[in-house]
Amino acid sequence: MSDYKKRIAEQNLADQLEAMGAVLIEGPKYCGKTTMAFQQASSVLLMSDPDNKEQNLALARTNIRKLLEGETPRLIDEWQLAPQFWDAVRNEVDRRNADGQFILTGSAVPPRPTNEDEKIFHTGTGRISRLKLRTMSLYESGESTGDVSMSSLFEDAENVEGTSHITLDQLAFLVCRGGWPKATLKENPKAALMQAKQYYKTVVGLDISRADGVERNEELAKRLMRSYARNQGSQATLGTILADLKNNEDDTLTEYTIYSYINALKKIFVIEDSLAWNPNLRSKTAIRSSDTRYFTDPSIATAALGIGPKDLINDLNTFGLMFETLAVRDLRVYADAMDGTVYHYRDKNNLECDAVVHLENGSYGLIEIKIGGAQLVREGASTLIELANKLDTTKMKNPSFLMVLTGIGEYAYKRPDDGVLVVPIGCLKN
Repeated sequence: MSDYKKRIAEQNLADQLEAMGAVLIEGPKYCGKTTMAFQQASSVLLMSDPDNKEQNLALARTNIRKLLEGETPRLIDEWQLAPQFWDAVRNEVDRRNADGQFILTGSAVPPRPTNEDEKIFHTGTGRISRLKLRTMSLYESGESTGDVSMSSLFEDAENVEGTSHITLDQLAFLVCRGGWPKATLKENPKAALMQAKQYYKTVVGLDISRADGVERNEELAKRLMRSYARNQGSQATLGTILADLKNNEDDTLTEYTIYSYINALKKIFVIEDSLAWNPNLRSKTAIRSSDTRYFTDPSIATAALGIGPKDLINDLNTFGLMFETLAVRDLRVYADAMDGTVYHYRDKNNLECDAVVHLENGSYGLIEIKIGGAQLVREGASTLIELANKLDTTKMKNPSFLMVLTGIGEYAYKRPDDGVLVVPIGCLKN
């Protein structure tokens, strides 16, 4: 595909295929799961192909092993149309006793089984691994120069150089466009912005109900997502969101209902909250354990709020919240490539760190996210220094780096007075 943009997760896919019999690629609808899988598949079965769909479904019920035949790794796209594939792939991996046999892709909302034959009986543990594909980072979409490698900062954070070309207006557009692969290929800005809007309409009108087969109210789904958007980057409780919604709802609305809607959105990868980071501290400061609210892509939040780039420029507070969601998305993409996890830190004194990238070997970096400007950079650096001084480094490693990640700013550099890195997101990569 001449217009295909390379995904960072490709290496993770190759590694998992080498280690496991099959790989299930998960992630939001339209994030490029099938397209990425095509790059490594040696044969393909398209279950939704209209010319062969009925034949394939019939064969899945009568002789599913026939559909598994083909050069490996064999891609089975839209596998959930015949849920029997899950157990069949697991059994075939056992029979062949070989790795790299299958790639499974499809909707995050498989239909509920209508009969006994469609039930999934095995977890796939030890045979089928899971790979999460996210929407595209700015480096993948081509907006970041990639001059600063986050993985290299864990090895050496002394010499940091990089240049970003993203202006404030461009950043507002990128927040609203999101990292949808199709959107990144559009030359017409209006067409690019349309992708997130259509995704949002599909979520509230169809997918939130298909997530677990429970019929849900579209208007309530819209109001819930607007409330969630307003609470991006916060630890808002279900009670807080409920109170927000009750301004437009009757008194019968409950926290259980809100939980049900949020859980459905998590199942289809619309929402991905950040877990709380729990480090060793010098003092007995209580650490807040609440998750931090985020959509998986900032464009979902702007679509839910019905706002565009000009609205963000005119409301820098909201712009800052939406940029934080974009930054967390990119950090997650880059952390995934290092088998790392992105956390959030906040203690009872309200000392807060926007992102902690923590690797499996115990190394970690502390990151404050600021849209830009000298004052905000100073505030971010001060927060990082305060948190770093609280950490008990006799029981854990020193942080590999302290970073203020900015939305705008031309250059990446290291502050001479405190060693804090200042890195524009437009020059960051994995």
